[in-house]
Amino acid sequence: MTDSNTQPSGTAMRAQTAAKKLGIYLPAAPEEFQNTAVTHAQLRELQTNRPEWLAELRRTGPHPRPVVAQKLGISVTALKKNELDRPLTTAEITALLQDQPEWLRQARTAHAEAREGEEKSPRPEPEA
Repeated sequence: MTDSNTQPSGTAMRAQTAAKKLGIYLPAAPEEFQNTAVTHAQLRELQTNRPEWLAELRRTGPHPRPVVAQKLGISVTALKKNELDRPLTTAEITALLQDQPEWLRQARTAHAEAREGEEKSPRPEPEA
């Protein structure tokens, strides 16, 4: 691999950015992906024609914090407050949802109420 393949350019992004856009936990991705800049065309290709490693990672994890929070129906802040500030697998997320600790029930309720409040609040009129 040459340096031009590992360094982001004006048309490429770091692997960390691509992983974020794909909703995957970078350290769990193949080393080749971790160490290579990804062009926008390559990112689109990964999104539309997922290779097996990407499909498996999205299916079973480990998942990054934002994905864990979304799957649990809570905020990333609630994860941090309850010492779950780490990647979780799909199995771990499922286990938490099936046998919800009190903090998770409260966080899910608070998150749902906050979303509901956002939907009800009037949006400001755009200025002309």
